Amino acid sequence: MTGALEPGRPGIIDAHHHLWVRARHPQPWIDPVTMAAIDADFEPADLAPLARAAGVTATVVVQSIASETETADLLGVAAEDTLVRGVVGWVDLTADDVTDRLDRLRDARGGERLVGIRHLVQSESDPAYLDRPDVRRGIAAVGAAGLVFDLLVRQHQLPMAARLTRDLPEVRFVLDHLGKPALGRPELAEWRRDLRASAASPNTTAKLSGLVTEVPLPHWTPGDLRPAVEDALDAFGPDRLMFGSDWPVCLLASSYQRWVDTLAELLAGLDEADQASVWGGTARRVYGLEAS
Repeated sequence: MTGALEPGRPGIIDAHHHLWVRARHPQPWIDPVTMAAIDADFEPADLAPLARAAGVTATVVVQSIASETETADLLGVAAEDTLVRGVVGWVDLTADDVTDRLDRLRDARGGERLVGIRHLVQSESDPAYLDRPDVRRGIAAVGAAGLVFDLLVRQHQLPMAARLTRDLPEVRFVLDHLGKPALGRPELAEWRRDLRASAASPNTTAKLSGLVTEVPLPHWTPGDLRPAVEDALDAFGPDRLMFGSDWPVCLLASSYQRWVDTLAELLAGLDEADQASVWGGTARRVYGLEAS
C-alpha cells in the first residue's frame, strides 16, 4: 500500500466489513447470478490475510441481515478474534423494549464489543421511515445506551437522514458509504447538496466505503471515485471521515487491496494528521475502540 500511514504509526482501522456463514445466517439479498463473487461464506480467516497485507490492525464488523441472533454471533466472533474490535449489530427499533434488547446483547459473550446498531433503511419502502415516532424512539434508545447508529441509506433517502440527525442531536450517527452517491450520473449534484445537509449536523460522521459498487462502469478508475471523496472531505473534513472496505461486498467491483490503494491515492494530498484521522483516528474516537 502506498500513501496511507507511515511505519510506526497506529495501524489502519477498517470500520466497515461483513462476515457471514449462510448455513447459519442466510443472505437472501445476494443474487447468485449478478452477485456470484460474494455468493459464498466469508469468515475471519478469510479476512485476516487481506487485512494484514493492507496494514489493517483492527476492524468493525457490521450486520448484514435483520437478526439479533446474527448480532450475538458476531459478538462471539469479536470475543475470539483479535482483529475484530467492534460490532455494529441490529435490534428491532420499533420494539417496546429496545433498551432491554441492547442490554441482553451486551450481557452476551463479547457484548463489550457492541459499538453500534444499524437497520437496513435502504430496503424500506416507506419514504418517511426515519421520521416515524416508533423508529425515532428506538434510535434515541440506541443513543441513550451510548451506542452509535449507522445510517444505511440510498441517495434519495439522504434528506430524511439529515432530518433525523438534526432532530436527535444527542445521538451519534455514522453515514455508511457516503449515502451511496450517484457516481457518473446527473443526480450527483443532488447528492452533493444532501451530503452537505447531513454534514451540517455535528453529531454525524461518514464512511469512505462502498463507493466501488456505486460506479456504473465495468472498469472503474480512481478518477471515477474522486468527486465523491473530494466532496466528502470538503463537507465533513478528515476528522469526521473513516475508512471502510465494505468487504466482501466490495469484491463485486474490487479486491480489498485495490480499494485500499485507491483510497490512499485519493487521500495523498492530505497532511499526516488528516490521513491518520481517516485511516483510524475517527473510527477509534467515534466507536470508542481500544488502541490498535
